[in-house]
Amino acid sequence: MCGIVGLFLKDKSLEPQLGAMLSEMLISLSDRGPDSAGIAIYGAPSSEAKITIQSAKPERDFRGLDAELAKAIGAPVSIAAKSTHAVVRTTPAKIDEAREAIQTLRPDIRIMGAGDVVEIYKEVGLPEAVVDRFGVREMTGTHGIGHTRMATESAVTTMGAHPFSTGADQCLVHNGSLSNHNNVRRELIREGMTFETENDTEVAAAYLSSQIAHGKNLGEALEGTLSDLDGFFTFVVGTKNGFGVVRDPIACKPAVMVETDQYVAFGSEYRALTKLPGIDNAKVWEPEPATVYFWEH
Repeated sequence: MCGIVGLFLKDKSLEPQLGAMLSEMLISLSDRGPDSAGIAIYGAPSSEAKITIQSAKPERDFRGLDAELAKAIGAPVSIAAKSTHAVVRTTPAKIDEAREAIQTLRPDIRIMGAGDVVEIYKEVGLPEAVVDRFGVREMTGTHGIGHTRMATESAVTTMGAHPFSTGADQCLVHNGSLSNHNNVRRELIREGMTFETENDTEVAAAYLSSQIAHGKNLGEALEGTLSDLDGFFTFVVGTKNGFGVVRDPIACKPAVMVETDQYVAFGSEYRALTKLPGIDNAKVWEPEPATVYFWEH
């Protein structure tokens, strides 16, 4: 029953409105998922890499972390806190070292995602509460995805919320249920992947990260889900430069897409798209079963 949204901007003049547009899209689907919500925003590239972190006790865990982390990795570090989340910025060459150091220095901190441009915010609660909590409406960027969850496969927790990120600047949201996720998880663990939760969606995200790490592009990786993942699913995926959608061969989960010269957008229901600019003249269609759609900047 979960609700999914995605927005990929073609028109740079809309980038200052990305957070506001995506927020309203997700809030419109609140009744599809009352348990938790999350949004990933892909911002403008810079000279720094970013790690989004979360803590149940942010005042304790974020205090002094910048100085300790800078000392541990031997590079400049800045931290901007937003409620239970914070964005850590450092030099790209130190990003992996910084992730490891964060886990050592603050074992209770959880990493939401990392990369050159992505920031991920997710918590238990309705979309409007999550949007307000993290100031998502004010965020700018090129594309983003969001999710409001009705839990079926795992507990209602922050880590169980979507999006799931298992690779640099990669994340995924999902409506549905995978039946072979335990088998796929075991195969991915043998490859060296690690998992934070028992959620089947994290397995889907890790599968795509593995495929991309083996040299496939986003479209090719999404094609692989149709043969390697069993169950009912609609996936919406973000990468540093791309945005993709795929539905399983039966396609029983609702989905609608629109496209104009300014953007491509996805919603679990059309009502999520009705306030987008130029929607009256947009191309509107239901994504076909077992068909991959993806766009890249």
